Amino acid sequence: MIELSGITKTYARSAVKAVDGLSVTVRNGEIFGFLGPNGAGKTTTIKVITGVLRADEGQVRVDGVDMSADPLKAKRRIGYVTDNPELFARLKAAEYLNFVADVYGVDTATRQERVSRYSGLFNIKDVLNASIGSFSHGMKQKLLVTASLVHDPDNWVLDEPMVGLDPKAAFALKEIMRERVAAGKTVFFSTHVMEVAERLCDRLAIINKGKIVFTGTFAELKVLQGADGSLESLFLELVADGEEGKE
Repeated sequence: MIELSGITKTYARSAVKAVDGLSVTVRNGEIFGFLGPNGAGKTTTIKVITGVLRADEGQVRVDGVDMSADPLKAKRRIGYVTDNPELFARLKAAEYLNFVADVYGVDTATRQERVSRYSGLFNIKDVLNASIGSFSHGMKQKLLVTASLVHDPDNWVLDEPMVGLDPKAAFALKEIMRERVAAGKTVFFSTHVMEVAERLCDRLAIINKGKIVFTGTFAELKVLQGADGSLESLFLELVADGEEGKE
């Protein structure tokens, strides 16, 4: 479970709040979509959730663990896929995966089983001995997703995970999402692909100009908007009158 309470974040060079009083609870056993226009505050929020950034105000709790009070314990409960897969170019992919497994204290047999499974699903198993610097953007994304699952996190946080993935890999990613929530784990992901969010998400939140403008199910969004359109059309209606801020 991920709980955000009154999260506010302002960057030093800007007087505009990238995230403004944001409160959201992501429950165990659900795929939670995080939607918003460019610059709405999605990536900032995700960086606060994962402890990459510290909020100016508010509290982040991961499975009841306060991110500010005990950041290492909270971070151990998260698997994080960033929106920019810039990794250690000089390392071999296998070396990077072993490094991540070492950080999380994953034993040899377990890491080998998980690396074999996920690298196979994403079709990078045969290139694990190659340097990361030789990988395409899509291959780096697959490696990052594999690394994020090595420690079997209870909370999987993904920022635009579909970008750069081929159709087969995107399908595998969605299947893993469903598999994890079926096991009672949490998936939180941002996306611009409305069709994916509509098909996958149990609940979703829409953020605009740093503020949450909707939280709930797709059915609840339809009732709120008094319409029966697609998620894309309802989303555009909801954020139509808002100017894009800075993320």
